Formats: sequence, structure tokens, C-alpha cells
Amino acid sequence: MARMLDGMERLLRGEVAPPPAATLIGMRLASFAAGEAVVVLDAGAAHGNPMGTVQGGILAALADAAMGWAYMTTLGEGESYTTLEMKVNFLRPARSGPLRARARVLSAGRTIGLVECAVLGEGDKLVAHAVSTCMVLRGEQAAGR
Repeated sequence: MARMLDGMERLLRGEVAPPPAATLIGMRLASFAAGEAVVVLDAGAAHGNPMGTVQGGILAALADAAMGWAYMTTLGEGESYTTLEMKVNFLRPARSGPLRARARVLSAGRTIGLVECAVLGEGDKLVAHAVSTCMVLRGEQAAGR
């Protein structure tokens, strides 16, 4: 089994700490399967902008985490990845409460991958939609990542 998948399983079992950014924002990996991941956040006042809605950067970070973990499920032993590009469409405001980012890998080529994510709010309504292009890193590029 690939090193990334091992780490994700240990994270779900509570054997390792979440990444610092996930802790800072308050999001967590809820589940994953081949080419998929779900990340959740209980949004509150700390995530708000001056208009009283969840700040767009928080929604983007939630989607980015879900897409990253989904893409990690496609990586082999010794491989890592980096995000080349990400686009987010903000579709409706989210004020507070549970948010769920559901990501799935659309294409995982030898070097480049394409991942999409739906960020869902109250009543499973689509709050944001994101797409990410990722690049596999191998050898020296992947060392220490």
C-alpha cells in the first residue's frame, strides 16, 4: 500500500495529528476511497467575513484539502504531488454549521491529474464547486514531502 494511503488511514484512526492548516481551520478528513475524499468543517463565527458568511478562502481551503486527499489515493509508493492550479466557483452563502467537501478524481494520468470538489452546506445545497490540476512528484522532487 502506498505511503500516502497509510498516512491517511492513521489520520482517520487518530494515530497521527492532522496537518497544521487543517487544525487551524478546524477541518478534518472524514472518509476516503479510491479517487475520493470527504472533508468536513463545522463553520462558525471564526470562519466569517464582514458580511457574516464563511470567508471564501476558508471554502477554498476546505475544497483544496478534499481534492488533495482524493488525489493522494491515486499515488504510488514514494510519490507525492503538488497543486498546479485551482479554480473555485462560489454559488451560495454559507453562514455557519456543517460544511462537507466531497472530492473525486476525474483523471489521474502518469504526471497530471484533474480533481473536482463539491462543497455542500445546509440541506446538501451546493455552496461552492472547485477544480484542481495536480502534478505527481517522484524521486528527488518527492523527497521529504
